[in-house]
Amino acid sequence: MNGDIRAMMRSKKRVVVKIGSSSLTHMETGRLDLVKLEILVRELSDLRNRGIDVVLVTSGAIMAGRTALGFSERPQDISEKQACAAVGQARLMMIYQKLFAEYNQVCGQILLTKNNVTEPESRENAKNTFDELLKLKVIPVVNENDTVATQEIESLAVFGDNDTLSAVVAELVGADLLILLSDIDGLYTADPHTDSSARFISIVESLDESVLSMGKSTTGTNAGTGGMATKLSAARIAMDAGIDMVIGSGEDFRVLHRILDGEDVGTLFAGSRAKRI
Repeated sequence: MNGDIRAMMRSKKRVVVKIGSSSLTHMETGRLDLVKLEILVRELSDLRNRGIDVVLVTSGAIMAGRTALGFSERPQDISEKQACAAVGQARLMMIYQKLFAEYNQVCGQILLTKNNVTEPESRENAKNTFDELLKLKVIPVVNENDTVATQEIESLAVFGDNDTLSAVVAELVGADLLILLSDIDGLYTADPHTDSSARFISIVESLDESVLSMGKSTTGTNAGTGGMATKLSAARIAMDAGIDMVIGSGEDFRVLHRILDGEDVGTLFAGSRAKRI
């Protein structure tokens, strides 16, 4: 069964990839890891060359802005975070544009807030934008609009470090696979950072209480804000929409082609087959 479900990865046609802040930055300095960013862009460009529609949901704007503005730690004040996001988002997008151009790919920026995906007219407008970009073979680069979304920054309860946002985007664009890459390589029975007996879970076919109990909100870095709980929330949205989801390690972005080649890496959450056409 595991092999059959993994083999289905090879037939995916529209993929949303979410990258966490901790996977984009150097732990020691908080600055962007340009080597990893180049690998990420090369992987995504190659997926596009395979004929796969690709959407990138990226964190990292506040981190990129904070180092540019001289903050030694993640700012706590809302206005400071918004300022960091404004500076960092521009820098992040400039780097993505440059790198994608080197691989003859075009990317476009989409910034979303909660209202953009919950208010019917705004949601339809967002969907139309995604549809047209993908029709034109553009790679949408999505982030939460932290420069204006004060509720999201303050509570972290709306999208949760872009995990939930990426699942909402996957549903919006009709993706058949969502990949979350962060500082953990999948779902464990307990937090592997603190519990040596934690057991890795390769595949999840239903989100029952035993699985949800594994999602205590933890994160091992200062860069990210989302833990396993937000990833399981994303899994619920994706699975209910019939979308497969994989949680994998952002240590090496070359894991992307391994996932799409059907290798047994990361934790695969199987989307509801009843929702599939």
